[in-house]
Amino acid sequence: MVSLQTVQHYSPPAETIAVIVANALPLVGVVFLGWDLAALVFLYWFELGILSFWALAQALFAGRPSELDGSPLIAGAVASKRTTIRLPFTDLGIRLSTLPVMAVAIPILTLLWFFAGVMTVGVIGTETPDPDALVMVVLAGFGIFCSEGASTLLEYFYRGGYREHSAQTAIQGVFIRAAVIGVGGMLTAMFVGLGAGAVEPDDPITAVDPTVVGFPLLVGIVLVKFAFDLGGLYRDRLVAFDEASYFELGWAYEPPSEDSILPAKPVTERLRPTGVGRAVGGVSVSNVRRHPGALAVGGFILLVSLLFVMGGVWDTVLVLVALALVVPMMLLLLDYWLRYGGIEYRVSGDTVVAYDRLFRTRLWRIEPWDESGLRIEQGRLDGVLDTSTVVIECSERDLRLPHVRNPDPIIDVFDRRVSGG
Repeated sequence: MVSLQTVQHYSPPAETIAVIVANALPLVGVVFLGWDLAALVFLYWFELGILSFWALAQALFAGRPSELDGSPLIAGAVASKRTTIRLPFTDLGIRLSTLPVMAVAIPILTLLWFFAGVMTVGVIGTETPDPDALVMVVLAGFGIFCSEGASTLLEYFYRGGYREHSAQTAIQGVFIRAAVIGVGGMLTAMFVGLGAGAVEPDDPITAVDPTVVGFPLLVGIVLVKFAFDLGGLYRDRLVAFDEASYFELGWAYEPPSEDSILPAKPVTERLRPTGVGRAVGGVSVSNVRRHPGALAVGGFILLVSLLFVMGGVWDTVLVLVALALVVPMMLLLLDYWLRYGGIEYRVSGDTVVAYDRLFRTRLWRIEPWDESGLRIEQGRLDGVLDTSTVVIECSERDLRLPHVRNPDPIIDVFDRRVSGG
């Protein structure tokens, strides 16, 4: 006879049972209680949109910096800033490094949500839902919105969950969920429809008989939701498993934290790029080579102008050709100004600190044992301005100090032979 202690030890916890019951209830309702299948699928899609909304709200106020490459045009310049726009009377703020992530995430997540809707509601919801069922869906959706909002306000904002997330980790889960539902819905409609003979290979996916594919599609959506619910419930165990496993599965990923940067004391020299260097350095040959994306933008505009050349619309062609020259130049200048326009290099005996005078923050600090190489670059613009560009080679990135009139105070910090010149 099995003891009560053994049964309790091997029985699933109450939270797991609740998740199983909550996800199995819609299937039971459709099979045995006559629930409206199309209305349920619409509700799941509606819920995905609500989760996306609150995930974007969490990403906007994420407390950790986003992990972005510093090289992309404009986005890299914004991401390199350590500035946070604080909300009055709170510890919340919007990091500048979050803005490039939001600029990409909002349109992509919106498209994913619509794609998931086309592959689910669009396949089985060809007819207008019953008015009573539609009312219930709206009421249930409002309840989900309030529930998710209350959970976000309590767990994420009030209890400080935002301190553990970057914008990328805050939206990662809903991105994967939307993609899985969209792709899974498409594959389900294709294979079930073809297997049941409800659609021909050349027919569009909307031609699938909803009575054939509807229930398998609902089962797939429920399984995806069930997997994500279990993932949230057992996240700690998944993180521990990821840390112990040989392969990185992503559960144990920690977004970068922002360490404080100590000032240089005492400051013996304050160096800045020359005024002309800050104004026109963005269109220098060396800077254009580092950001070829600007030329790609100009090339795309020129390709568009070819369409008007074939039509003989020469006024439009001239405008587009001018834009193909001006737009890349403006992008390069804006990127360069964001990176170096307000920078001041503060030098002490063994330290160089980059201070952003515009946003009043320290960007980086380097000491002799932090760098692996030091070189001087003198491009054409440096030759004209009689300046030098100091490049400090580090393990993760190279620090550029462009168009400095006298680089000797910076070079003297490092006990190393300088290359170039």
